[in-house]
Amino acid sequence: MQASLSNHIPRRQFLAGSLAAGLVATTSGRSRAARQQKPKAQIAITLDLEMSRHYPRRGLTEWDYQKGNLDQPTKEYAVKAGQLVKKRGGLLHYFCVGRVLEQPDISWLQTLDQLGHPIGNHTYDHVNLRATTPAMAQFRFQRSPWLVKGKSVPEILRENIRLTTIALKERAKIDVNGFRTPGGFRDALNGREDLQQLLLEQKFSWVSSKYPRHAYGKPKERPTEDVYQSIVDAQQQAQPYRYPSGLIEIPMSPISDVGAFRSTFWKLDYFLEAITRAVRSVIARGQVFDFLAHPSCLVVEDPEMKTIGRIMDLVADAGDRAEIVGLDTIAQRVPPLKP
Repeated sequence: MQASLSNHIPRRQFLAGSLAAGLVATTSGRSRAARQQKPKAQIAITLDLEMSRHYPRRGLTEWDYQKGNLDQPTKEYAVKAGQLVKKRGGLLHYFCVGRVLEQPDISWLQTLDQLGHPIGNHTYDHVNLRATTPAMAQFRFQRSPWLVKGKSVPEILRENIRLTTIALKERAKIDVNGFRTPGGFRDALNGREDLQQLLLEQKFSWVSSKYPRHAYGKPKERPTEDVYQSIVDAQQQAQPYRYPSGLIEIPMSPISDVGAFRSTFWKLDYFLEAITRAVRSVIARGQVFDFLAHPSCLVVEDPEMKTIGRIMDLVADAGDRAEIVGLDTIAQRVPPLKP
């Protein structure tokens, strides 16, 4: 009888314990479900097909006037990058300057299309969409103002975008996939409904125009922890969203190759460290990373394609928590505007 009494639990205490246990089980179940419902991180590798000033050597600025006159090493790098990513089961999203289609041989560009890589519009002359005068739209128009004589800035932009889509289709038989602005803007196209409507009229449902602000550190010096953390923090400002017009924005993710190498004279190891931290941070959150680079720059700074390889490795290591996709796939996950 003594043992029976000592093992007896009052009914009120038993019910309270059962309720607490039930709450713990429910909360634990919800936590697991929340973890399971976290979206898969989407990682895009994008290359802008254009020439970059100061490459392949410092002091070379003629490319500002001939952005689409790609040299052979740049074209070969673009193709090898596409082959590498394809071999590893991914895809690479390219953005092509229209003047590339004026070159006598575009078989290399058609090879990228045949590999299944999407190719987007990067304007014909690499024009600045936020220009306020024709001369500000492109260096070429400063040297040769008669090319745009009598045209307004909106007319110049519209024609530059339209011609690139036509050139890709007629010369290369490539259907354009998306639009990226030459240069990135901190404010993207926010407050510029005229530019948003211009792109919508040209049948684009998404644009890549935003490049968030972040620290760079001192040129020719190893980045500090504060610089690296600034780049990681900036990923939160590089997540896709939809403008009131309905156009989708897919920002470029810091840090770009020209920002790191051309502007700040980073070593490749510094760049790899920054990209690694940034990609890991978005994978942990189930977010988006849009790697921005240029074959004309990487062929000099990263000839062995270590950066692209590192990104592919990070995604592979993440298993089912991340995937390599094009920007068009990322756009599909952006929710519609609420009525």
